[in-house]
Amino acid sequence: MTTPAAPQSVAEITVRAVILGIVLSVVMGAANVYLGLKAGMTVSASIPAAVIATGILRGIFRNGTVLEANLVQTSASAGESLAAGIIFTVPALVLLGLWETFDFWTTTWIAFAGGLLGILFMIPMRRVFVVEHPDLRFPEGIACAEVLTVAEQDAEAASGGASSGIRNVGSGILVGAVMKFLEKFLGLIQDPASWATLQGRHVYYFGLHISPALLAVGYIVGLSVAVQIFAGGAIGWLIAIPLLDASNVTGDSAADIAGKLWSTKVRYMGVGAMVVGGMVSIWKVRQGLAIAGREVFSLMTNKSDHTVPDTERNLGGGQILALTLLCVGAIAWLYFTLLHHVIGVTILTTTIMIVMAFFFTAVASYIVGLVGNSNSPVSGMTITAFLGTAALLLLFGYGGTDGMLAALGVAGVVCCVACTAGDVCNDLKTGHLVGASPRRQQIMQIVGVTVASVIMAPVMKVLHEGSDGLGSTDFPAPQAQLFRSLAEAFFGEGDIPWTMVGWGVGVAGLLLLVDLVLAKQNSTFRIHVMPVAVGIYLPFDIAVPILFGGLIAWTVKRRKAGMPEDAAAGQQGVLVASGLIAGESLIGVLLAFLAYLGYKNYHFGENLLTSLGIPEGQISFTMAIISTLVLLALGAWLFRRATRQNQQ
Repeated sequence: MTTPAAPQSVAEITVRAVILGIVLSVVMGAANVYLGLKAGMTVSASIPAAVIATGILRGIFRNGTVLEANLVQTSASAGESLAAGIIFTVPALVLLGLWETFDFWTTTWIAFAGGLLGILFMIPMRRVFVVEHPDLRFPEGIACAEVLTVAEQDAEAASGGASSGIRNVGSGILVGAVMKFLEKFLGLIQDPASWATLQGRHVYYFGLHISPALLAVGYIVGLSVAVQIFAGGAIGWLIAIPLLDASNVTGDSAADIAGKLWSTKVRYMGVGAMVVGGMVSIWKVRQGLAIAGREVFSLMTNKSDHTVPDTERNLGGGQILALTLLCVGAIAWLYFTLLHHVIGVTILTTTIMIVMAFFFTAVASYIVGLVGNSNSPVSGMTITAFLGTAALLLLFGYGGTDGMLAALGVAGVVCCVACTAGDVCNDLKTGHLVGASPRRQQIMQIVGVTVASVIMAPVMKVLHEGSDGLGSTDFPAPQAQLFRSLAEAFFGEGDIPWTMVGWGVGVAGLLLLVDLVLAKQNSTFRIHVMPVAVGIYLPFDIAVPILFGGLIAWTVKRRKAGMPEDAAAGQQGVLVASGLIAGESLIGVLLAFLAYLGYKNYHFGENLLTSLGIPEGQISFTMAIISTLVLLALGAWLFRRATRQNQQ
């Protein structure tokens, strides 16, 4: 996508943009805390917020600009990213019994300082990842920019009717929203659609999410990345799980047994591969990071920032340094308070936190550019941070309750850093495409983090005390349960499958060797460790629709091979895919709020099949078949819309 820089006279950071950004930051943050504790996932807020902002600024105020809408989504997405960071580890403190309820000040400081540190660490890496790294496609950043610029172009069009661009985005939004509503609220679509069977001591599983957003992500990232994510899923689910002995695993169904093998064993292969992939990512961008460091030093010693174009100007180096020292000091004081005023362990945990935070800022930024913000395996990064911290704490003789507090304290901050850094990188890519000021975006991100951090503890407290509690059927808090298990394994009773972690490291090493061979042969196809590791770590259901979307994009590209360059770029499909992501995300957030207000979902699909005489034992299978056909139909519709430009 090529978008000309916006004129400097265009309104950007206005009062209405700030207020709207703050409101959406609170709304998105609260909704995603609920959704994360309920379903173990969060909804990316960038595209939904861009759609909402454009609608309000253009529909109500009539004179909103693309730069204002971009700042609104920048602030709003901060609330979502902070929620994603906080729900992984802080609830584990309650599940472990270390807290009776959520401590407001501790939770707020973890969220605020971690989120702010993620922004500050990301700023010097902006040019490295956002501007000068052609391998990074930023699927959601590009999609968000498409949503913003199409609305702007349509508003400036001379004719009163909607252009083909806005119709494509709008049709995608409508289809994505309807499918999510049919699935989540009415129960007419089964998600995921899965099949599993237990043969002797081995279990076999195949499944796919009926998700317009995942299909759209696959379309935007392209076939190469989609194939590698699917390859990782195949390694974990089609090879590793069938090879494991399932005879000692209890579950209500074969699918449940497969899920337990993945969550307790195979998932750790992804963790091992991700550690290697993260190190490789850092090594590959080492020169760029050094350049970024020199740029920060230059900013702190050179006051001639006025010569830098507004579209390339970041926060000043002195401001970055001062805020970073403030964050580190606040976190050190927090650790000092949590760990009974012991200076030694405070220094150790603070040092570990700084190293881990910088490392995973780069890793998170790289992955977001590769596969998008929604598919960034932040839990894997947080697991790695926890494992490294716990090992060092035990090495230095710290254990028991203090060890749990210290390890979870470091992991909690690092998780917020990784989530926020990835979100900032994604937003800065969007801003780069629409001609926004990075400095103003960074200011709005700080505003969003500040406001959202205040609501984290109250929302979690209400959900915990207003239900059967975290860990119950209402709010299973899957990520927090995982970190509870890790804490008990290191500092109490439990075990970690180190063999599986080692297998993951071995898989990563093999992938690196294969990539070296491909490089020597000057192959256009290259293997990257991180997307394969992502595929191993994520549920297999996610990888399948991403592959499907990648195949559609490849087919569209071949279909348009003879067309002029602008038509062959496949922008029609990108616009429709952007709408699909926006539609599913918007309805996902809305339904999360409806559920919070007490509106229960329905199961019309199961009731309908029962009324048609389908035996109870075949209802799930029948729903899976119907849902799969719906996804195939969606893919055919996306292909048709993407190639429709040929007939125009």
